[in-house]
Amino acid sequence: MKPAVLEITQRIRERSAPLRRAYLERLERMARRPRANDRLGCANVAHAYAALPANDKLRVVAERGPNLAIVTSYNDMLSAHQPYETWPALIRDEARRLGATAQVAGGVPAMCDGVTQGQPGMELSLFSRDTIAMGTAVALSHDVFDGALLLGVCDKIVPGLLIGALNFGHLACVFVPAGPMSSGLPNEAKAKVREQFAAGKALMGAGEGMSKGGGAKGWPSRSSAGTATWSAKSLRSDSVLPSAGVSGRTRKSSVVPAATRAETRRASADVPTSSRRRL
Repeated sequence: MKPAVLEITQRIRERSAPLRRAYLERLERMARRPRANDRLGCANVAHAYAALPANDKLRVVAERGPNLAIVTSYNDMLSAHQPYETWPALIRDEARRLGATAQVAGGVPAMCDGVTQGQPGMELSLFSRDTIAMGTAVALSHDVFDGALLLGVCDKIVPGLLIGALNFGHLACVFVPAGPMSSGLPNEAKAKVREQFAAGKALMGAGEGMSKGGGAKGWPSRSSAGTATWSAKSLRSDSVLPSAGVSGRTRKSSVVPAATRAETRRASADVPTSSRRRL
């Protein structure tokens, strides 16, 4: 590594030492506390688990099973996040099978700058990261959890989730991506559509490849729900998290052939779910 980089790193390490020490001491104090059911008042506990099914209430209170927070960034506007719609139910079922409970602690916004690019909405893109961080902290501030699953993929969402979760760094957190997007049209077909669009012979957008006034002519959609297939976008979380000291495997590629829903689920099993360790 270049001497200048080492020098700057050491300077940052020394300058941040008091704050880092105070942060780690706070995490130690939080980690040593009794579980939520043992330290909270009866009314707090009653509110926390009021919406749980009866069997889950028994599991988390009487059987002292782990309770997991789910912080989701689901919406229909961001293709990488649309699959999250059904994930809380899947997570709850799997947690139940393993003797735990899971609750959606909160949701955070997730804007698609591919939609807002060149529009006034793009001005909110970077600011949304702070809102996501605050929303994550608000969700975890219920403080009745033994761990958290953070559902998010794209470049503002992952840092926002991380920033918010660091306020509760005593919890084991797992970042859960939504799996890859099926590629739809092959590259040659995409190029042909762009040429037709440039010549005024095709319409671009959701029905990409549709000829003007002539219908779809057999063209499939260019893309689908799932993490975008261009590397700079889909690999963003794999660079943000390791650079912040988060462990995990590196995704080889999120580009897959056109796939059925079952195939996409199988492919998503190989996408890394990075467990955050204490910084």
